[in-house]
Amino acid sequence: MIMNSSRNLHQNMLESVMHSTMQFFESTPIGRILNRFSKDIINLEFIIPAAFRDFIYCVFDLITTAVVITLSTPLFLAVIVPISIIYVFIQRFYVASSSKLKRLDATTRSPIYSHFGETLNGLSTINAYNAQSRFINLLEKKINENNSYFYPSMVSTRWCAVQMEIIGIILIISACIFAVMAKGSISPGIIGLSISFALNISSMMRYGVKCASDLESNLTSVERIKEYCNTPQEANWQNTNYKPDDKWPENGEIKFIDYSVRYRQDLDFALKNINCHIKPSEKIGIVGRTGAGKSSLSLALFRLLERNDGEILIDNMNTKRMGLHDLRQKLTIIPQDPVLFSGTLRMNLDPFEQSTDKQIWNALEKAHLKTFVENLDKKLLFECSEGGENLSVGQRQLICLARALIRNSKILLLDEATAAIDHNTDDLVQETIRTAFSHCTMITIAHRLNTILDSDRIMVLDKGKIVEFDTPVKLLKNKNGLFY
Repeated sequence: MIMNSSRNLHQNMLESVMHSTMQFFESTPIGRILNRFSKDIINLEFIIPAAFRDFIYCVFDLITTAVVITLSTPLFLAVIVPISIIYVFIQRFYVASSSKLKRLDATTRSPIYSHFGETLNGLSTINAYNAQSRFINLLEKKINENNSYFYPSMVSTRWCAVQMEIIGIILIISACIFAVMAKGSISPGIIGLSISFALNISSMMRYGVKCASDLESNLTSVERIKEYCNTPQEANWQNTNYKPDDKWPENGEIKFIDYSVRYRQDLDFALKNINCHIKPSEKIGIVGRTGAGKSSLSLALFRLLERNDGEILIDNMNTKRMGLHDLRQKLTIIPQDPVLFSGTLRMNLDPFEQSTDKQIWNALEKAHLKTFVENLDKKLLFECSEGGENLSVGQRQLICLARALIRNSKILLLDEATAAIDHNTDDLVQETIRTAFSHCTMITIAHRLNTILDSDRIMVLDKGKIVEFDTPVKLLKNKNGLFY
């Protein structure tokens, strides 16, 4: 039953997190998520069941001890009643404070994991800027903050132990005094039984409080897991009532109609009243200052940002109504920061195993990676480390290009896909992009203007609005325009 409950909660939390919106991941530190799937799950599977079992055992043991001593020496009732009231009061006071302290301890532990993970990921940059001491001091500050709650938690535990010892001593002395007073009326064996039970009562009382505290404080793990079972969710991955056919999109026509979107309800619009028509197989360049809305436009196409107003039509089908998988598997993006996973090179190029080796080698040749892969010991079975750390940034970027060539989508987004490549390779890759994706609708987010000057049209964004949208020749002629 315990394992089934744990498995169900873990599965529900995993599904909820996997369906969560991008805003959730942007606002939630990775250490906090890892804490839920590690520490809280361990508490749920091991700590809580053990604490509950031991607490029930202690309760019955204390009741048995009180009954035996009372039956042996009835005068013991005069002490056990007020002492029980004091015991319950101390228990509730300690458990309440201990639970709060352990909750704060768990909350302040997550930033330590987050900071440690971020430090490992940026270790080369930290060393390059000689910022080791600053990051060490920051980590020590977070550890000190965590200890400021961990230490009082330990102190409160010792305080409770002292109180339980005092109560236990009072009960033992009372049992001995009443046994001596009852000398002659009860047998020595019963007196010995009563005193021997009384000698164990302090340790059982102390252990009972500890179990109650552990049970209540660790039940916050269930509360924290349930919180992540109800995260803000993306739309359904599939919508059987509005499903495009397998050939969609055949043309690659895109229409933005009065489209507005923002990252959160308390923020300004990232895109505001966007109206544009991108024709089939048209090559569009997007430029603008930082924060103009260039990346927001690509996020909107993939529905990583959900609209506030307006709609996006691809081949006259409303992207808002269709399932996310139906939409995203038909679009391809080559990001500025290449993403690779731990596994073989072939898995990274074709994760769903939908292409033949011949198709993969053709894509590698077009991406100017064929010679490099042929020289590898295992070729396509070469093991990529986490994040592709055993490959250069340029090679990772070219692998993403090869991945896009294999997918052969009708709509392609490029976010400065050749930023990490040398100029000679850049010229070759740009030629490959022009020829291999000539039939595609291509949207290029540019940070270097020379990469989009051969586009059919250029969209100039400023403060989330389209301020210019025309051919490069016409935009360059307008000396008062923002593009010029």
